[in-house]
Amino acid sequence: MECEMASGSRPNPLAVGRVIGDVLDPFESTIPLLVTYGNRTVTNGGELKPSQVANQPQVIIGVNDPTALYTLVLVDPDAPSPSYPSFREYLHWMVTDIPATNAASFGNEVVSYEKPRPNLGIHRFVFVLLHQQCRQRVYAPGWRQNFNTREFIEFYNLGSPVAAVFFNCQRETGSGGRTFR
Repeated sequence: MECEMASGSRPNPLAVGRVIGDVLDPFESTIPLLVTYGNRTVTNGGELKPSQVANQPQVIIGVNDPTALYTLVLVDPDAPSPSYPSFREYLHWMVTDIPATNAASFGNEVVSYEKPRPNLGIHRFVFVLLHQQCRQRVYAPGWRQNFNTREFIEFYNLGSPVAAVFFNCQRETGSGGRTFR
């Protein structure tokens, strides 16, 4: 007997990559989110090298609503290592008050971009886009490690995420260490 999948029912890459569960509760993406590092577009589960993500990415919110504002966070739920994520979640970037008509560079950078530098294992780096109810003051946490996206969402009354995308990143071979010829 053959089983058929309902058309269009593919596994959610955020669930497969354990972003839903480790970082976020289940949600439906409602807005296109485009994140690019140079000419490389971030795709769910795609791999980027630390050298490719050294500079702040370009982020485009795919909706044109002059009244809407968004918050963007970038976290690493695998810090310092996937097998022992004692710093889960490490906050790499936070931008608030992003107008829907522009890129994230037009928002208020609350926590400056810190380039990913994974040392052990493959790390997931998760961009989460949240819809703000209004312009509001958001305070930078006292430290980057042990940031909690769920608690942040609840504290600032941001509701469910409207989009998220993640990439995988690991230490590049040949960065340090001995080479043999």
